[in-house]
Amino acid sequence: QVQLVESGGGLAQAGGSLRLSCAASGRTFSMYNMAWFRQAPGKEREFVAAISWSGGSTYYADSVKGRFTISRDNAKNTVYLQMNSLKPEDTAVYYCAAGRIWTMTKYHYDYWGQGTQVTVSS
Repeated sequence: QVQLVESGGGLAQAGGSLRLSCAASGRTFSMYNMAWFRQAPGKEREFVAAISWSGGSTYYADSVKGRFTISRDNAKNTVYLQMNSLKPEDTAVYYCAAGRIWTMTKYHYDYWGQGTQVTVSS
């Protein structure tokens, strides 16, 4: 029922910034909690950040606290991930996800985008 398309990935140097966008289709976007996950080669997909359907609550993985900011614009059906002070270990494919419950667990999200590559050089 919800289709998600990520954009904004690319190359960045350590200490630089990128902003990812996730465009959602459907009129019910505002009913879903949104999250970003990432997956590095050979590793499990891991939680990065989440934002509630109202935008009133956010939650971040310890590894990105103070550096990344998740936000959403329900009028535009879009969720963002502003990434500052990038580190080489941030290199991964970043995925946007939508779910009907408040959770940080990948198994409980209902819809996923195809991902966008983020590469951070030393």
